[in-house]
Amino acid sequence: MSEQQPTPEIFHWIEGSQWNPQDGRFFKTKSPLDDRTLGSVSLGSETVIDRAVQAAHSAFDSFRCVAPTQREKWLLQAAELLETRRERLVRILIDEIGSPVSKAEKEVEVALGILRASAGAVRRVTGRTYPSDIGGRLSYSVRQPLGVVAGMTPFNVPLIKAFKQTAMPLATGNTVVLLPSEETPLLVHEVARIYRDAGLPAGVLNVVYGDGSEIGDTLTGHPLVKAVGFTGSYQVGRHVMELCGKLGKRVTLELGGKNPLVVLDDANLKKAIPGCVVGAFLFQGQICMSASRIFVEKGIAPEFRAALSQAVDRIQVGDLHDPGTLIGPIINRRQRERIRRHLEDAIGKGAQVISGNQWQGNILKPTLLSRVDESMLIHNEETFGPVTSIYEVESPEEALHMANQGGFGLSGAIYTNQLDRAMEFAESLNAGMVHVNGSTIQDEPHVPFGGVGKSGFGREGADVAIDELTEWKWVTLHT
Repeated sequence: MSEQQPTPEIFHWIEGSQWNPQDGRFFKTKSPLDDRTLGSVSLGSETVIDRAVQAAHSAFDSFRCVAPTQREKWLLQAAELLETRRERLVRILIDEIGSPVSKAEKEVEVALGILRASAGAVRRVTGRTYPSDIGGRLSYSVRQPLGVVAGMTPFNVPLIKAFKQTAMPLATGNTVVLLPSEETPLLVHEVARIYRDAGLPAGVLNVVYGDGSEIGDTLTGHPLVKAVGFTGSYQVGRHVMELCGKLGKRVTLELGGKNPLVVLDDANLKKAIPGCVVGAFLFQGQICMSASRIFVEKGIAPEFRAALSQAVDRIQVGDLHDPGTLIGPIINRRQRERIRRHLEDAIGKGAQVISGNQWQGNILKPTLLSRVDESMLIHNEETFGPVTSIYEVESPEEALHMANQGGFGLSGAIYTNQLDRAMEFAESLNAGMVHVNGSTIQDEPHVPFGGVGKSGFGREGADVAIDELTEWKWVTLHT
């Protein structure tokens, strides 16, 4: 038997290098596939948060004055480094969060787009001139960066979200303190190294590792933090919003969803079935945009149900390095227990299992349900696993009515060849994003990404983030 390799130690990233506090507390990051330890990670505290924020605050005075061409250069250099380190990052995504290789490779591509779009946005941080009623007066406005921006990222797309929460703040002249999910320290450590190697000055980006439930409020509530970006659950997001509201801080929230996917009688099932499979089961359903509610008109319901069931049974499970694999392990024991609880509750109350509901270690086979009703947890709450439910509806109007129930409003999709129906659905669905004849899971770096209601507040994206991350200042000059 070969000697076991020692696991790496990861320390907080403050002022351009790793920093280990004197208390020396650590937590373990584990593989979701087999629960083996991947590394030991320094555990954050109020003291560590304060040091990171102070470092970002100190760096802000000089960073805000950096020329646009230099910020642009750093972001483009970071993109080049990300490209050259692609294989390493894909490997970490597979090991640390159980990402199938195809999803990991796609995540790298999206992250590259975020960096390049943010570099392009540097030169769009522009002001305005205004006509004045007072003779001899020049009236104009400029945008100025806010200061220290805090970002809190989830486990499911850690590379995408790490760059979303850093690239545009840096492009607009802000400095950053990042608190990633405790499930992803190895990946985010690589992000910090990329920025350092790209030439970003020390202190401009700082990373603290630890349990957000213990130190998240310290970061959000720090008096030097001017804006907060959070991605996570509705319950925690609501708490973050309340705290930011009390303290007068800007906040952008990207929360959960119970995303509807509607299939009308005239839909092209050759497109709709793959869209349902990807929408419901990509990264084992651990995506906020996953299609967890599928509404199908009764006229095609038998045909659709049979076709989707066959497609679900063919989904490849297990080998994360195989490009054909769609389903891998659930991230941790807590989330596995949540999924089991939702399924047991639904089945106990009369839901029918069409496909799946079988565990292989930490992997749940893709699961398709019918006869789900409002009494069940799985109808009302985000399961965040490879589970979706089929609902039969009498009409497009009933589908829209049901899709708008529940208070979530992140993403929605409709499959139909009727342009008027598609446009009516897009206009009337209470969601921040709607897709016609496409999956609920879509993202591009420059679009306004986000939800309404219980799914979030504000928007991410290279264009809209300029408004989110800068402050207008009106200036007059009297001659």
